[in-house]
Amino acid sequence: MTYTPVDPIVTARLSRYEDAHILARAVESGAYSALQKALEQTPEAVHETVKAAVIQGRGGAGFPAGTKWGLLPPGKFPRWLVVNGDESEPGTYKDRILMERDPHQLIEGALIAAYAIRASQVFIYVRGEMALAQERIAQALNDAYAAGYVGRNVLGSEWSMDITLTWGAGAYIVGDETGLLESLEGKRGMPRPKPPYFPAAMGLYNDPTIVNNVETLSNMPWIVHNGGEAYAAIGAEKTHGTRMFALSGHVKRPGVYEVGSGTLTFRDMFYDERLGGGIREDRALKAFIPGGGSAPWFFEEHLDLPLDPTVVGPAGSMLGSGAIVVMDETTDMVRAAYRLVRFFAHESCGKCTPCREGASWMQRIYERILNGQGRMDDLALLEDVGWGISPGPYPGPAARPGDPPFPFPPRQTTICPLGPSAVAPMMSTLRRFPDEYVAYIERAPAPAAAAS
Repeated sequence: MTYTPVDPIVTARLSRYEDAHILARAVESGAYSALQKALEQTPEAVHETVKAAVIQGRGGAGFPAGTKWGLLPPGKFPRWLVVNGDESEPGTYKDRILMERDPHQLIEGALIAAYAIRASQVFIYVRGEMALAQERIAQALNDAYAAGYVGRNVLGSEWSMDITLTWGAGAYIVGDETGLLESLEGKRGMPRPKPPYFPAAMGLYNDPTIVNNVETLSNMPWIVHNGGEAYAAIGAEKTHGTRMFALSGHVKRPGVYEVGSGTLTFRDMFYDERLGGGIREDRALKAFIPGGGSAPWFFEEHLDLPLDPTVVGPAGSMLGSGAIVVMDETTDMVRAAYRLVRFFAHESCGKCTPCREGASWMQRIYERILNGQGRMDDLALLEDVGWGISPGPYPGPAARPGDPPFPFPPRQTTICPLGPSAVAPMMSTLRRFPDEYVAYIERAPAPAAAAS
């Protein structure tokens, strides 16, 4: 597979203009013209266009947006559209770029979606630490209201729509859609059990609700302008359109790249001079995380896999929220895994016992190993605790290259995937790099020497 660049969709405006967040510049370059086109059609026609695009959700789950919209119970109102801008997965920063650099594209996409599903109101929820994104969206909303793009009789039509902007306090757990809804209602952000709380049936205020990701909605203006079939024609056979990837870690050119979905490999992403540009200081690759901190890790033998969720999943991991973290040969795998385990232990909301207790247990075991107090029994203990959170063989590559992988997703004993996410770095490194764990334990002083 040879990487061929595609014309950008969601980054087209911000890649051309430094002031793409300003209303005048956005309108000059076509903002809100797709909304006008949508309002000239029926909501059902706009919905069918999005279904034809087969755009998979860009927030991590990958559920097709048009299909998700169709899950709303017919004739039941009020219903809400919630924009999930709480981008919190370690390594992910693509949605922040869209909110900061092109907020009018997001607002227009949200309005198109709200019209298509006959929503009563739109809520945009932004991560608490993203101060610039909050400011840019707030100003964009004020300007859009003043210009008649939002509010009463949008663009002179009989359709009206209000948008409310709110932000969180920095909790990872509200990246889960039901946790976000709890926070939006003014409660502590904690996930809801599904069933019965599927958002399309019992969402915000127990009303039907659609929760869509920032990048997903930012594609809507292009889809309405060019048609669903044109969008579906971009990308690979089973994954359509373009996707943004936040590439970080030990590469020469970290950054956010918009590429054709499924049309390039990890090798292209890391080594192509137009993308990652190679591993820093030309060192060897040791491991990489293909879909954010909660994804099982991949290794050198996975470099030629395409960035296609239908291929990555059976290989044992996920593309998730579009975050790729690269680690070179100098990386300490035990410490790298510990950093992620510690993050998930800290971010656990505490609702589910396996996650609340298990993640913190793993953190303490890691700290014991790293502090020179580890025991050989700790390796089996780590696996045992992980099994309690995510029973069965945990997804990921096998211990030896060439053996069959354990397909994604993991089983879970928790309401949301945060618990199994804490197991991912531990199992990925313990399977592939057990010698690094043993080396830490063997460096520990003998009990008698330690006592003296």
